[in-house]
Amino acid sequence: MSVSGTDMAAMATTAATNQTRTFMLPDLGEGLTEAEVIEWHVAPGDEVQVDQTVVTVETAKASVDLPCPFAGSVVTLHSQPGAVLEVGKPLLTIGAGVSPGGGLAAGSDEKPGSGNVLVGYGTSEARRTGRRRVAPAGRPAAIDSARSCAAAPGTDMPPAAAPAQPDPAPAERTVAPKVISPVVRKLARDNEINLAQLAPAGPGHVIRRADVEAALGSGEARLPVHRTPAAGPVRADRSGDIRTPLRGVRKAIADKLTRSRREIPEATVWVDVDATALLAAKNELKAHDAAAGIGVLALFARISVAALTKFPELNAQVDLEAQEIVQLKEINLSFAAQSPRGLVVPVVHGAGEMTTTQLAAALTELTELARDGKLSPDQMMGGTFTLNNYGVFGTDGATPIINYPEAAMLGVGRIIDRPWAHEGQVALRKVAQLGLTFDHRVCDGGSAGGFLRFVADCVEKPALLLAEL
Repeated sequence: MSVSGTDMAAMATTAATNQTRTFMLPDLGEGLTEAEVIEWHVAPGDEVQVDQTVVTVETAKASVDLPCPFAGSVVTLHSQPGAVLEVGKPLLTIGAGVSPGGGLAAGSDEKPGSGNVLVGYGTSEARRTGRRRVAPAGRPAAIDSARSCAAAPGTDMPPAAAPAQPDPAPAERTVAPKVISPVVRKLARDNEINLAQLAPAGPGHVIRRADVEAALGSGEARLPVHRTPAAGPVRADRSGDIRTPLRGVRKAIADKLTRSRREIPEATVWVDVDATALLAAKNELKAHDAAAGIGVLALFARISVAALTKFPELNAQVDLEAQEIVQLKEINLSFAAQSPRGLVVPVVHGAGEMTTTQLAAALTELTELARDGKLSPDQMMGGTFTLNNYGVFGTDGATPIINYPEAAMLGVGRIIDRPWAHEGQVALRKVAQLGLTFDHRVCDGGSAGGFLRFVADCVEKPALLLAEL
């Protein structure tokens, strides 16, 4: 997710003066009006580069690392971990350079950074459109804006009073590191490597994994990270009760589930199925191409997409304001996943157009991001139907609350050995319980039952899926 340089300039420089610039909390996504400060990665007096991660915040959707659009010295942190800020409120103030005459250094009126506020998009000098001004005769040339904020080493001189230095050669200017892969950024952040100090060995001046690993081996480019514990549960009294603030993700979950239960007249149907053939198909696919990583969840995702194609009335939402049932064209498959922040629901966008291998890859990627707590807000928005494999918790069935504003959720219980009538004999088979919770406003029991029966038939006879491809 990114915003334009103009938008970022408007957000980030609202409180700018001729000596400092204040980075405001940017808009992090549709409908997100506030965020909680989780962890500062810098402290007053630290030098930061453009696009360097300075703070981690948590919205109602995800935990987000925010890069600073300015370079310079940190003057003020405007909040403590645990504080909840509204969009547009100050995050931190960066000292900006001034010329010896007391005015802004030449070039400091240029727009800072790329305007991209989330890690992974980078900032390039090429995006700057302002022209550098020529210093008046007899006055030292202005320093680069990326260096103008630094105080003189070994002194307590504030950033605004730092003496100007000769204008560096273009090749020596401080520019933001070019990093395409979020995996590389995470590796650097986890090992406290300053990307701005790395010299890319590959083409295009792009920092790659090998560059970070080389820095790890040499012990160079270390970045001081100031970690302050986030606000945790608070004991309100001596009775032993623990009170945890209901905010961030937990508040968003509570609000969504409450609204779902309040507005949606839900009903649940379920059926037991013999999943022996499905597990055999999974094993055959693994033997054919283990790298594809097609597991049980991916197969249920494949079946769910086929069922939604056959019963599109369940891929829908209710528009109360317009008093309409909206049958959605796109199938965006949500699925429940555990994360350090609790249960989250990532979304496989465009699942209806994916192959089984592509579905498996998308599920694996989103699951890993969820476990690392690195899902972005966009990756948890826009779902149209939820797949919930609660069998991983050792449970057989459930009556879940629908993921508002979706209209249905397919639940999968644990697959275990049970006596089952098979070909006229009682035998131990791999049996599971499937449940479908649906919004009774979008369809009646006939459609819901038909959907669930189709899913069950595909589980028991996976070859039936061929007719739907």
